[in-house]
Amino acid sequence: MTEYTTPITTTFEMQRQAIKQGQQAVQQGVEFQQTVGEAFADSLDSQESAQRRTVELTRSAFEGYLDTVESTVPGAAGSVQEIRDAADEQFEFVLDNHAELFANLEEETREGLDAYDELTADYLDAVDEQIEMVLEAHEDLEGQSIEAAEQVEDQLEQMQEQVEQVSEQVQEVQEQAQESLEA
Repeated sequence: MTEYTTPITTTFEMQRQAIKQGQQAVQQGVEFQQTVGEAFADSLDSQESAQRRTVELTRSAFEGYLDTVESTVPGAAGSVQEIRDAADEQFEFVLDNHAELFANLEEETREGLDAYDELTADYLDAVDEQIEMVLEAHEDLEGQSIEAAEQVEDQLEQMQEQVEQVSEQVQEVQEQAQESLEA
């Protein structure tokens, strides 16, 4: 009977492997997205630091410019000090807001990643449950298919036996008819 059921079993096994590989691909895709999200969140500190250094470099360059104006323009010291004070105030405001922005951005990103992780965990659980149900139904279908193939094989064997019996009977009748004609 394995002559008919082996291809069926092999086909069903290949289908199950394809389903499982699809499931693994979904899991790997989710894990990749989580890794990308974590990498983004982890990079926020570096981005903040780089931007803060840029603001501080701009501040230093501006202060250098004011120092140059103060030293080269006679009587500009009072005006330059006013500009310097205003600029220092503005740079402090920018740096404070910058730090607050990145703290909020990191907090919101982490919360979003946590929510995403929870959502994807629920999603993967649901996918796993659905895949398990599909695989169980698939195995049931395989069993039914094998049973049907075995029944067809049994019926074919019975038909072949009946054909052989009829063939033997026809041959006997032919032989009897031949003997009757000869007698």
